[in-house]
Amino acid sequence: MNSQTRSQMRILMKNHMSTLTKRFNRTATSLATVAIIAGLPMAAALAHHSFAMYDLTTTKVFTGVVIRIDPAPNHLQIFFAPMNAERKNVERDEKGEPVAWAVEMTGSAQMARLGVSVNSFPPGTVFSVGMHPLRNGEKAGAIVGGLYKCPERTPPAAGMHCDSVTGNVHIFEEALATPVEK
Repeated sequence: MNSQTRSQMRILMKNHMSTLTKRFNRTATSLATVAIIAGLPMAAALAHHSFAMYDLTTTKVFTGVVIRIDPAPNHLQIFFAPMNAERKNVERDEKGEPVAWAVEMTGSAQMARLGVSVNSFPPGTVFSVGMHPLRNGEKAGAIVGGLYKCPERTPPAAGMHCDSVTGNVHIFEEALATPVEK
């Protein structure tokens, strides 16, 4: 092979390598773009399901009376008035109004399959639940542990919860959470 042929071969190889590099870079960029775009819904879902807004170092346990249920598709919420320690009445604020809390759970369809719905927990239902409260101090939180519904017109004894009442309905397999204050 003479020097001119070698020179032409080098030029052809250089051009070929340059073309391959460009194709590789375009493919890598395309794959990276696809990966980023495909990951965006996952990131949104993870952000949506973040527990950063809840104080996971604190667990509150309430026995309360259902005020209403918000059967939103993504997260069912039970709004309730906590009962006093004697279990004879609901807690009230300085104006004499019932104090209202909300507990957030999984979606309405899943909760209905487990036995929690607008029909099965009508206003006036007494139940016990544990929750991690919101960090911002609002009276709401995310459910933790089991959920117990007292039999109709049968609140628990003073200082007790629905899990201690004969004939209770136990939702979820877990026991009622244990209170933890930080």
